[in-house]
Parts: sequence; C-alpha cells; structure tokens
Amino acid sequence: MHNILIVDDEAGIRQSLKGVLEDEGYKVAAVDSGESCLDTLRRRSFDVILLDIWLPGMDGLDALEKIRESEGAPEVIMISGHGTIETAVRATKLGAFDFLEKPLSLEKTLILVKNAAESRRLRGENRDLKKQLLAKSVIVGESIPMKALRQQIGLMAPTNGRVLVYGESGTGKELVAHAIHAQSPRKEAMFVEVNCAAIPEDLIGSELFGHRKGSFSGATSDKDGKFQKANGGTLFLDEVGDMSLKTQSKVLRTLDEQRFTPVGGDDTITVDVRVIAATNKDLEEEISKGNFREDLFYRLNVIPFYVPPLRERKEDIPLLARYFLKEFSATYGRRPREITDDAIDGLMRYSWPGNVRELRNVMERIVIMNPTAFKLDRKHLPPLVYRDGSRRLLGDASTLHQARAAYERDYILKKLDENHGNVSRTAEVLGLERSHLYRKMKSLGIAVKE
Repeated sequence: MHNILIVDDEAGIRQSLKGVLEDEGYKVAAVDSGESCLDTLRRRSFDVILLDIWLPGMDGLDALEKIRESEGAPEVIMISGHGTIETAVRATKLGAFDFLEKPLSLEKTLILVKNAAESRRLRGENRDLKKQLLAKSVIVGESIPMKALRQQIGLMAPTNGRVLVYGESGTGKELVAHAIHAQSPRKEAMFVEVNCAAIPEDLIGSELFGHRKGSFSGATSDKDGKFQKANGGTLFLDEVGDMSLKTQSKVLRTLDEQRFTPVGGDDTITVDVRVIAATNKDLEEEISKGNFREDLFYRLNVIPFYVPPLRERKEDIPLLARYFLKEFSATYGRRPREITDDAIDGLMRYSWPGNVRELRNVMERIVIMNPTAFKLDRKHLPPLVYRDGSRRLLGDASTLHQARAAYERDYILKKLDENHGNVSRTAEVLGLERSHLYRKMKSLGIAVKE
C-alpha cells in the first residue's frame, strides 16, 4: 500500500482527493500548509506528495526544494489553479514529478499518482542495487598484498586498459573486477558478468554476441548478447581459461575491432566495452598445451593482477571474519556477534583451500546455526576447521615437548567446549584437581573465562 500526502489550503480539495485516493486503496494523509508538510515528513514517510503551489506562509515551490534535499525523497506532483509556464519549468527543475492544473481531472490525477508511486519504487530499487554493487567492490584486508592491490586498482581503474586477474578459486577475483568498475569513469554504466566455464560450448556464442530469430533451434526471438548489454560499461569474463578456441577467436576479433556480428545475423554491431578477464589457470601453460590462443592472451594481459590465496595473508582473517559476521547478522536479522580470540586462533590455523569464499560460507553457517550465541567461541567452528587447525598445531611442533603441549592444549580446549566452558566439570572429566587444571591452562596459554 502506497502512502500519499495531500498539501492544499482548500479543505474541499483535501477532502475530495483524500476520498478518491482512499477508494483506490492508498493510505492518505492531508495537511494545509508547507510548514505542516515538512513537519509531517519528519515523522512519517510517504511515496507521493500532491503539493499545491499557492499556500499561506511557505509556498509550494519552497517546500518542494526542501523536500528534495532528503535522500529517498517522495515523488512530488505540483498543483496550481493559475500556473504559468515559468512556474511549471521551475517546479520541474526543482525535481517535481509532474504538474496538475485546477480544476483537477480525477482520471489524470489517479494516473499521475500511480506513475509517481511506481517511479519512486523503481528509484528505491535502483538505489538499493547501487548499494549492493558498492558492497561487492569493498576489498577487506590490511595485509601488505591487499594494500598493494588496492593501490594498483586506484592507479589503473580510471583508464580503459584491459585487465587479467589471476588467483585461485575463491580468492576474490570478481571483487577486484567490481572494484575496478566502481572506480572507473564507466561506473554509471552496466557491469556485466559471464562465467565462461558455466555455459555450454554450443550456447556461449549466443550468450556473448546475441543471436537473431531462427538462427538455431529454440531461437524464437532476437537476443542481445553480453557484449551489447555491456556497451559503455564493463564486461567481466570469469574463468576465461575455460573458453573454447573457436569462441576465443571471435572474442579476439571483437576486442580488436570493437564490433561483432550476432549468431545468425548479417548486421554488424559496434560497441564500446572495457573487458576484465579472470582465471585460476596458468594461461602460459595452457598456451603451451594448445588450449589458449597466445594472441588473445596478450590482448587481455595488458594489466595483470594477482589476488593472493588466504593462506598467504592470514593476518586478514580476523578482519574478514568480523566483517562477514556483521554482514550475516544484519542479513538474518540477528544481533551483532562477537568472536573470541580462541575462535580466531582456530580460524588462523586452518588452511582455507576454498579461500575467502570458504571463510565467508563458514561465518554464514555459524550465524545461522547458532541463533542464540552472541559470543562465538572455538566450539562453534565447523568440525573440518577445528580438526585441520589441530593437525596443523601438531605439525608445527619441532620437538616432542612442543608436540605434547600442543596435543594437551587441543585436548583440554575440546573438553572445555564439551562442558560449555565449565572448568570444575572439565577437571572432573579429566581426573584433575580444579587448581591443577587452572595451572595447566595458564601454562598452555588457554584464557580462563569464568
């Protein structure tokens, strides 16, 4: 249900409009002055305002100017009994959605209110999408490799140079591509993604370049390809190393000429597209095997980027873990979570073969599976992370004494987890005096939390 505010000093118009709009299913409020309008907006939100120009005190145009200053402002339809072209032009420049003249046509009024409400909905969706895209371009990490990566992005994002992003699966290659686009002059245009590994060979040509109706079985209408959709913006070719040689040839020609022919068509389409490619393969090795074109490699590899695996920047794990905890707590409507140093230590000892994507999934799982736990400890970590960290702890020991201490520490932590941190109960299970267990915990660096 859309909320409508009527602002008019004539009681008859307020009552008439209110009745008509409520009959159409809108929720309606009405006030008689510009000052009352602004005061009402501070307390409630509206989708559309019907605002008379000639009002006692603050006139409608001054009120419109103040309304449009706020983020997410409602759409405003101006009303006037004796408006002029200059007044209508000024109202439009100030951001009015449209203009109605008295006596009001109820049919035209209803159409304008409906269109204005839809316009505000679309504006809100667009604003939310931009926020989501901005969030996708945030690179979290204070390690030296990540600081260097952000610096490189800042240097080359304003250019049109093609970029090739290297890195293992899950390191954040797509994030780098989003960050480049977000800091480029093309940021207001489309960012279009293609996963070259996920599209069957017989369809990737149509996906990239589009097709014409009847060009193959199932082509029931014309379709624009990704290159055409990204015109003026950025095209991200993910896992470009999995592209077939036939498709590579057509991509190469498109990069050289900035034009292409859709599948089954005889017309040529010219585009202005910046291409960012990414791969988890060694493309020079793929070239030697005959799986990747050398000339395409040199076209894409103008500015190479390398995203290090998480195991090479473990100092970023605490920052990333807390960032994802905050993100998923908000996503699932949960209170913000804390994570203990002991849990962070467990995360730091894990090898993270799935890199940042795996860490993100682990933190999402922890938030979902522990709805009432607001302080997350080692016991909340998935078994795989816990076990791998324990094995590495033992593997890092260089002497028998260190290995034994590592085993004892892990074993005591496990028993404390099983007994929910109760030291007295844990001491009973281990067959130790409580004071002896305290001393043992202190010597092994286990924090005592009452």
